[in-house]
Amino acid sequence: MKKIEATVQINKVDVVATAITDIVEGFTILEGNGRGSGKRQIVRSGRGTGTVVSDYNKVAIISTIVKDSEVEKISEVIVNAVFTGENGDGIIAISDIDSVLNITTKKKISESIWLKNRKLKNLK
Repeated sequence: MKKIEATVQINKVDVVATAITDIVEGFTILEGNGRGSGKRQIVRSGRGTGTVVSDYNKVAIISTIVKDSEVEKISEVIVNAVFTGENGDGIIAISDIDSVLNITTKKKISESIWLKNRKLKNLK
């Protein structure tokens, strides 16, 4: 299993969520501030008479766990959803997942069990 974490501009969250909703089991969105190569926002200050360049951009990290064979497909869907060709489109990090513990059932989920449950869900 792999964990895909896509860091994107906050205004792209809905686009990514819509693009991956039907192809992943579930995903988590964390919103925050980030600093990368993207253009900084210009924010009005005081009584609207001055402007300041923001130190950070508003970003979101969208994470999901998928089987190894789905990584390329899902990564491509995310890239196609947010790509503008400008600095600051975001990044995708992929890492290995050794195991998953379902808090509700207190059971470890191996890839085979997780995939079996996913297939059963898709049949309904």
